[in-house]
Amino acid sequence: MQRVDAPEILDSDACSAGEAQAVLRVLGRVNRWFGGVTTTLKMVERAAQASGSKQLSLLEVAAGSGEVPEMVRQKLARRGITLDVTLLDRQRSHLPAGTQSVVSDALAMPFCDGAFDLVSCNLFAHHLDAQHLKQFVREGLRVSRRAVLINDLIRHPLHLAFVYASYPIMRNRVAWLDGLTSVRRAYVPEEIESVIASAFSLERVRLEISSNYLFRVGVIVWKEPADLSGRSRFQRLA
Repeated sequence: MQRVDAPEILDSDACSAGEAQAVLRVLGRVNRWFGGVTTTLKMVERAAQASGSKQLSLLEVAAGSGEVPEMVRQKLARRGITLDVTLLDRQRSHLPAGTQSVVSDALAMPFCDGAFDLVSCNLFAHHLDAQHLKQFVREGLRVSRRAVLINDLIRHPLHLAFVYASYPIMRNRVAWLDGLTSVRRAYVPEEIESVIASAFSLERVRLEISSNYLFRVGVIVWKEPADLSGRSRFQRLA
């Protein structure tokens, strides 16, 4: 099954603010029921374990309603881990009111180097071609102190068949059509690994890639420890 890159309705001017909110509600159900929340939770817990920290700051990129990081934050709180979440999205209408949020481009984020412990995204990587995915990872590593977390779909014929059959669950034509497009343009784990590794010299990138429930991939791109000059190796590559 070859990757087919095509625009999604939610990203276009054809999608009104009201329709966008309806689609985001459907995506919330998809993330709750089909591995979105658990995949991000697993990666944040891994980062907390690796750092030995009980308090982490996280920037959620292309955040939409911000439901995934909020649910992860609540689950971690019950385990004694504090997660301070900031949301970033290029559309103000996607972001929930009353949250710590920023409207900006994910490929040129308005933050200083090392502003957050973690930079995370959910269902965003498949929107990017290989060159823009490299750019996002570089930018995410610049803004993060510890790691970039990528939670996305895995392209697979069976996954596409599941989405075709999911209309009664989604009950939203735009969400259903975008779901089909998303699976077709998603990467497989080997492709993500190759794209990210090609952005950096091999000795300077550390990846952890896991396949999760119902065709979800979790990718942790670790930020290397500071060298003798006190600067991160990744920052010199930006």
